[in-house]
Amino acid sequence: MGVVSVIQSAVSEQIRQLYQVEIAPEAILVNATKPEFTGDYTVVLFAMVKSLKKSPEALGQELGQQLVNAHPQLFAGFNVIKGFLNLSIAEGFWLAFLETQYTIPTYGRQPLNGKKVMVEYSSPNTNKPLHLGHLRNNFLGWSVAEIYKANGYEVIKTCIVNDRGVHICKSMLAWKKFGNGATPESSGLKGDHLVGDFYVRFENELKAQTAPVLEKILAGDTSMVAGEDGQKASLLVAKLPTLTDAEKIKEINDELREIARNSTPIMAEVREMLIQWEEGNKDVMDLWGTMNGWVYRGFAETYQRIGSDFDKTYYESNTYLLGKDLVGQGLQKGVFFQKEDGSVWIDLTADGLDQKIVRRRDGTSVYITQDIGLAVQKYEEYHCDQSIYVVGDEQNYHFKVLKLIAQKLGLPSADGIYHLSYGMVELPTGKMKSREGTVVDADDLVEGMVQIAREKTEELGKVKDFDEEGLKDLYDTLGLGALKFFLLRVDPKKRMVFNPEESIDFHGFTGPFIQYTHARIKSILRREPVNTTEPLPAGMTLFPLEKEVITLAEQYPTILAQAGAEHNPSVIASFLFKLAQTFNSFYSEHSVMNAESPEKKQLRLRLVQLTANILASGMALLGIRVPERM
Repeated sequence: MGVVSVIQSAVSEQIRQLYQVEIAPEAILVNATKPEFTGDYTVVLFAMVKSLKKSPEALGQELGQQLVNAHPQLFAGFNVIKGFLNLSIAEGFWLAFLETQYTIPTYGRQPLNGKKVMVEYSSPNTNKPLHLGHLRNNFLGWSVAEIYKANGYEVIKTCIVNDRGVHICKSMLAWKKFGNGATPESSGLKGDHLVGDFYVRFENELKAQTAPVLEKILAGDTSMVAGEDGQKASLLVAKLPTLTDAEKIKEINDELREIARNSTPIMAEVREMLIQWEEGNKDVMDLWGTMNGWVYRGFAETYQRIGSDFDKTYYESNTYLLGKDLVGQGLQKGVFFQKEDGSVWIDLTADGLDQKIVRRRDGTSVYITQDIGLAVQKYEEYHCDQSIYVVGDEQNYHFKVLKLIAQKLGLPSADGIYHLSYGMVELPTGKMKSREGTVVDADDLVEGMVQIAREKTEELGKVKDFDEEGLKDLYDTLGLGALKFFLLRVDPKKRMVFNPEESIDFHGFTGPFIQYTHARIKSILRREPVNTTEPLPAGMTLFPLEKEVITLAEQYPTILAQAGAEHNPSVIASFLFKLAQTFNSFYSEHSVMNAESPEKKQLRLRLVQLTANILASGMALLGIRVPERM
């Protein structure tokens, strides 16, 4: 139990004894005392004043005195300032904490609690390699999974691969038209890169074919546009001359451009290929299997490089028919309704949303139907208490609908559905676009970060004692560490701009700063390990910076719990940075090897060891290695 919980329990008990009033410990607000006041932790009294019928000052004085009298081993003193009870923690408490925890590398981690969580992340498409956006997704999902493990949960890491559909057929068709039999081996490219190049090639060809079609549509000729799209295009073109609003004109032009794209010969070929895939055409299926195989091997290399792994991988080609039976059940229960054209919908207007289609008029399912079916399948396989989907914030609406439909159908998996929504990653130059080939490739970015780590480290001139293999490992550790920390240090809900140079600064809020601090600590312990056979003498006095490091270290389990509850690795990143900063301040002020006494030296060595354990443990939860030396 952390010190805050201990304080809450003690305050709750003393209130019961003093005033015969029950206040639950978790309802008592305890904060770290502000630096300008004397004390370590502050109890906020205002919420209790009315029920206890005491003035804040009187309540603080009575409660503070009672706490010090009842728990002298915990509280050394108190003061009351305007409704805030500031408590000073006894130094014996901090010393006892240090003595019992510094030898435990797993300090902060909780035992198994019997609960199970599934975390789904990555979710790549097999028409392109992983890019910068995928990296944030992978790092976030992997870290959240590890944080849940640290909090005592059994965790299943999963990935859904989007390996079918129009976008996949685009790469396949482009390879047939322009590939000349190219393979990863003949081209010298990773398979996912090769397939991604053909996706871009398709989009370039589509763009070229779209221009003349759009020109004809704008001129009033919609003869090449089939069915309802032709009628819609004619109406939109007729409406354009009557408009003066620039935004509305742009909106209509975008609609016309999309109609033109879908009316090109090459898009007709793609749709035909998709039909052939769904019918099981052998040639199409063979090509699909071959090109997907190239991509999977490419993905596997990237996942290994970045340290991402999964316990189970699902494939859309195996799941896209799931959920059809649930539509029938929903109709019987009155959850869904059928329109005259045969399509099936759900009305979510009472829930603040709108009507959502769950089955097309031709009987085919839509994405939401597949996701409902897969949610059921996952639950039946693993019976998880919670299923976390790590997906960008552009899918917020989709996951609101998914959970609502699952709840209305009474599915056992419904209440456990949680969308970990995160903001997109942009570059200083703006957004990335897969269609135009302007995304930042994950493999290239990782190698670039390793190169920057090499350059920065060599500038500092601290690589003389490393052999070639050791240097390669160090640069890899620093480059990947900088990349992961930079992408995880921001609250997931926020959009962010990635700057490679800023991410690897050895003095800022970065992974390398924490890695350097850890290496610095390990160099101390190599010179003189802790004497674990002799306990610290009782009654030792702590200097302010010694106490500050120990106080921070004591908060680590609470930080892990907070990060898990909020699905937020940035909580850990910020804590580790603060701990590293505080340790460096302590180390600059107080010598370890030349301490004032042998007892002080052993105390500081214990403090050094505890800090190293926490930095290594916390960085591991972010997927980051910490070097023994730099």
